Amino acid sequence: MDRTDESLVAIRRIMRATELYGRRLAHEAGLTAVQLRVLQIVAEKGHATPTEIATRMGVTQATISALIKKLEKLGVLERKRSEVDRRQTNLQITDLGREKVKGAPDALQQRYVKQFEAMEDWEQSMMVAILEKVAAMLDAEEIDASPVLSVGEIIPLTPEGTASQPVNKS
Repeated sequence: MDRTDESLVAIRRIMRATELYGRRLAHEAGLTAVQLRVLQIVAEKGHATPTEIATRMGVTQATISALIKKLEKLGVLERKRSEVDRRQTNLQITDLGREKVKGAPDALQQRYVKQFEAMEDWEQSMMVAILEKVAAMLDAEEIDASPVLSVGEIIPLTPEGTASQPVNKS
């Protein structure tokens, strides 16, 4: 196999690992990786504003607004007016949301972060440069993305391990 094929296989393995994790998460917690990350951020201190979440995740306010609406419909997150500043909305995690966070499998990105942070500084710099170059080669530099490993539409697995009905990605 030549280097071009080796590089394509490596990219496919990354995509496949992300897809398999997403399916497992959808099956076990009924959430996407991005939805879980929003819940984790809110759960850290019991509440957060949409702006705080958007900033932490590196996504637009519109993306967070859509996520919040879906999480509210799932009953895992609720909006509350701030008692300090009535113009501000705080998001609070529900008991069901806490259960989802506790029951979710370890995040794929947590495994990555642990190993990435164990690398030497020069290795981290090289890795970031290479990944940014790959993103540029795929014309993906301008795509709105959070630091959550997630790809495509999530199709939850049934207990038998077969695909069931699709779940919306965000």
